[in-house]
Amino acid sequence: MPRPDPVLLLHGQPGAARDWDRVRAAIGSPPETIAIDRPGWDGGSAPSDLEGNARAALDALDAAGAERAVVVGHSFGGAVAAWLAATHEQRVRALVLAAPSANAASLQWLDRILATPGLGFVAGAAALAGSGVALAARPLRARVARDLGLEEGYLRSAGRTLVAPRAWRAFFLEQRLLVRHLPGLEARLHTISAPTTVVIGTADRIVPPASARRLAEQIPGARLVELERANHLLPQQRAERLAEIIEERYRTS
Repeated sequence: MPRPDPVLLLHGQPGAARDWDRVRAAIGSPPETIAIDRPGWDGGSAPSDLEGNARAALDALDAAGAERAVVVGHSFGGAVAAWLAATHEQRVRALVLAAPSANAASLQWLDRILATPGLGFVAGAAALAGSGVALAARPLRARVARDLGLEEGYLRSAGRTLVAPRAWRAFFLEQRLLVRHLPGLEARLHTISAPTTVVIGTADRIVPPASARRLAEQIPGARLVELERANHLLPQQRAERLAEIIEERYRTS
């Protein structure tokens, strides 16, 4: 009997496989879910371009014995998921792009500053380290958890990641890769044949909602779902709704 296709989950930046814990719990099983730490965020490998990230995703599918998967990407992971669907279409059963940075319209002026040699690294490192230090303080962490509907344990773990110099390097290099390679991805979006759902929060200040609307027009037959008052942290803030969208895409593809 053939093995059911899994759901492959690709995190954003900064990020880790644990970003998907709430979504995985909401999906349950079946289908099987696979979440990986992308290159540069696994504590060992160097950051990579879209094809390098796609190769890491395919390696995870191969290790699981899966011929194809419903691929879900958040933020930078959305660009990786879209690249995978455009260049390795036989491995992608369907696509869910959550707050995706997958076209030029998703880039804002700050993204370009953070990709600038010298200044970008310093600015990004300062922002990440400052956030990590803030999350180490329990009163502030508790307040952030309450205000954003997040778990303190997740924030504590994320804070430890943010103060690590390797995270600063990975963030900076991925910013440069994003700005450099998005035009190439955008030129391929019209070739994506996998059934696609694009999800955006109407209060997202990282990826402009207008860019997600544009992306849904660029990918043939893509469906757009807008979550009212949701911000960029969809896998944490709207985990149950995102899980429903993934399961629906799984059933109908």
